[in-house]
Amino acid sequence: MMQNADAIVIGSGIGGLVAGALLARYGKSVIVCESHTIAGGAIHSFSRQGFHFDSGASFYCGLSDPNSVNPLRQVLDALGESVEAVPYDPFGHYHFPDATLPVYGNLEKYRSTISQISPQGAIELVELEKRFLALYEGLRGIPTLALRADWKLAPILISRYLPSLLKLLPNLGMIQASVGDLMDQTIRDPWVRRLIDLECFLLSGLKAHGTIAPEVAFMFGERTRSVIDYPIGGSGSIVDALIRGLEKWGGTLRLGTHVEKILVESGKVRGVRLRNGEELLASIVISNATIWDTYSQLLEPNDLPKSYRQNALKTPAIDSFMHLHLGIRADGLADLTGHHVVVHDDRDITVPGNTCMISIPSVWDANLAPADHHVVHAYTLEPFDGWIKDSGYEEKKKARSHSLFKAVQKVIPDLSDRIVLELIGTPLTHARYLRRYQGTYGAGIPAGQGLFPSCHTPIQNLYRVGDSTMPGIGVPAVAASGILCANTIVDPAQTIELVDLLK
Repeated sequence: MMQNADAIVIGSGIGGLVAGALLARYGKSVIVCESHTIAGGAIHSFSRQGFHFDSGASFYCGLSDPNSVNPLRQVLDALGESVEAVPYDPFGHYHFPDATLPVYGNLEKYRSTISQISPQGAIELVELEKRFLALYEGLRGIPTLALRADWKLAPILISRYLPSLLKLLPNLGMIQASVGDLMDQTIRDPWVRRLIDLECFLLSGLKAHGTIAPEVAFMFGERTRSVIDYPIGGSGSIVDALIRGLEKWGGTLRLGTHVEKILVESGKVRGVRLRNGEELLASIVISNATIWDTYSQLLEPNDLPKSYRQNALKTPAIDSFMHLHLGIRADGLADLTGHHVVVHDDRDITVPGNTCMISIPSVWDANLAPADHHVVHAYTLEPFDGWIKDSGYEEKKKARSHSLFKAVQKVIPDLSDRIVLELIGTPLTHARYLRRYQGTYGAGIPAGQGLFPSCHTPIQNLYRVGDSTMPGIGVPAVAASGILCANTIVDPAQTIELVDLLK
C-alpha cells in the first residue's frame, strides 16, 4: 500500500490540531483534513464587516504564563510556538437575579466579594477551596504532555513522577468524585451551592453532581495560581499557532477537504475517502469528529462490533447552543468589562435560555472591531430537537434569541440603539458549520455514571480525539485529548525526550 502519510487527522478542531501537530513533532508525516474553509472547529474565528468574532470558547488561563499547566500551553511550548495574550482580573461577572458577583482570580478578593453576599457561604467555601487546590497541586506535578492512554503510562509515572504520585495519594478519593460529592461535605449555604453549580455548568455543561472534581480543581487552580488572559487576535490566533506548529514540523493542513468515509479492511484502518472520490492512505487515522458522527457517518455499521456501536451511539450529548454575534457602537462604554454570565431567574441554571454567557473581547483587543466599536458574543444552551429550516425558522430564531438580547441588555442597557451588525446562530447553524451531530458541544456523561471512552476504538490504528473522549467542553480538555492520543501512538521514549527538552 502506497501511503500518502503516516497519519490522517479528520477535523481541525483543537483536539485534531494538537494530535496532528504533536505527531508531526514526533517525526510522523501528517495530513489534517478539514471540511470547512476555516480551520479551528468550535473555536474558529470569522469576520463580518470589519468585526472579528469567536465562534465558541472565550475563557482562557495560562496562555501568557510559562509556568501554567494548561495542556494547550504545554503543546505550544513543544511546538516552539506561542500566543500573545492580555492578562486581566476579574475573570468575569456573574449576574444572578439577586446579586452580581465579580469573580477574581485573586483568592482574597474572590472570598471578600462572596462574603458581602453570603458571609457564612464564604467561610464554608474555604474548605472546598483547600481540597481543590490540594488536588491541583498534586496533578500539576505530572505534566499532561507526559501522559498517554495505555498501560505504558504506569512505568513512566512510577519511574519519573513518584513524588507527585505520593502527593496525590491523600486525594485519590477526589479523582473519581464529583464536585457535588465534595460540595455536600463542605457547603450548606444555598447561595454558594448555586454558585458552584454555575461554575461547573460553565466548565462541563453539567451541574456540580455531574462534574468530576479534577476538572474543576484544574480550572480553579489555574485561575488562582496562574493568570487569566485573552489571546490577542481572538481564539483564531490559537488555531493559527497550532497550524504554524503543524506545518513547521512537516505536517499538512488541507481545508475544504471533506472526508466521506474512513476506510477499514480486516478490522484495520487503511485511510480515508474524500467526498470528491479521492482516497488518502495511511496506517493511522484520528477522528476529531464526535463519537456519533464518527461511528454513524464516517464508518460503515459492520466496521464495528454491533453491541459496541449501539452503546457508543447511546452516549448522552450536551445540548447545542443559540449564538448571538453583535457589532455595536462603543461610545460611552469606557468602563465595560469583557466577560459576563447572566442567570435570568431562579429556575434551574441548565434550563435553555436561563443562563447566558457573554464575551466582549474587544475590551482587551481593540483590533477585533472597527474604531469606536465592540464585538459581542452571547450564547446559551438550546436543544436541537424541533429545529427545521421551514417558513417559521426566522421567527423562531428571533424568539429563541430573546434571552440573549435580554442578557446583554443587563450589561449594556441601551443595546438596541447601538447595534450595527446582528447575527443569530441556532443549533442548525452549529451543526452545519462545525459538522457536529445535532450541533452538540460534546458528551455529557455525568460523574459516576460511566467513563469517557478515551482515544481508543475497536478498529486497529483508528483513534478519536475531542470533547467526546474526555470530560469537559473547554479548550484544555480537548487539547489534553490530542496529547494523550499522539503520545499513545509513539514510543514512550519519544515523549520523555520531548518533556525533558522543555524542562
